Amino acid sequence: MIKEVIVVEGRDDITAVKRAVDAEVIAVGGFGINAKVINRIREAQKRKGVIVLTDPDFAGEKIRSIISKRVEGIKHAYISQEEGIKNGDIGVENASEESIIRALEHAKCSITEKREEFDIQDMMYFKLTGNEKSKELRAKLAKELGIGFCNTNQFLKRLNNYGITKEEFINALDKIKVV
Repeated sequence: MIKEVIVVEGRDDITAVKRAVDAEVIAVGGFGINAKVINRIREAQKRKGVIVLTDPDFAGEKIRSIISKRVEGIKHAYISQEEGIKNGDIGVENASEESIIRALEHAKCSITEKREEFDIQDMMYFKLTGNEKSKELRAKLAKELGIGFCNTNQFLKRLNNYGITKEEFINALDKIKVV
C-alpha cells in the first residue's frame, strides 16, 4: 500500500496505477486542471502527501509544472519514454506494473533551499552534454535516478533540486555503465 495519493492525468492512468499498487489516485483530466482539482490535490498533500506521476511527454511535464507551482512539497515520480510507449502512444497507461512501482519507489521531493551540488562542469566531465552519446547517457541515468528524462539544463536543476548526492550520482552512473 502506498501511503501518498498518486496524481495522474486520466482514467486510463488510474487503471494502470491501481493494477500496480494499492493506492488512492486522483486524475487531473489533462490540461483541464481547475481550482477544484488543485484543492483536492492540496487537501491530499496535507492529509497523506502526494506523488505526481504524469506521462513522459511535453503535456505531462506541463501538467506537472502547473501542479508544482500550486501545491508545495509534492513528490515527483517518472517513467521513461521507452517504458510509456505502446503502438506510438505515450503515457503512464502503457507502462508495465514494474515500471510504475519502480517510478513510485524512486519518487523525489524538491528541496526548498538553493543547492549547487552539481554544475555544468560536472555535466561535461561525465559526458552528459557536448557528446554524441550525451542524450542517451542522460536518459539512462535519469531512469536510474528516477528523475525523468530531460535536456541538460533541466537535468542539472533536477539533480540539485531533488537533493541527489554525488555518491548517489556516481553509484547510478556505475550501474548504467555496467549494464
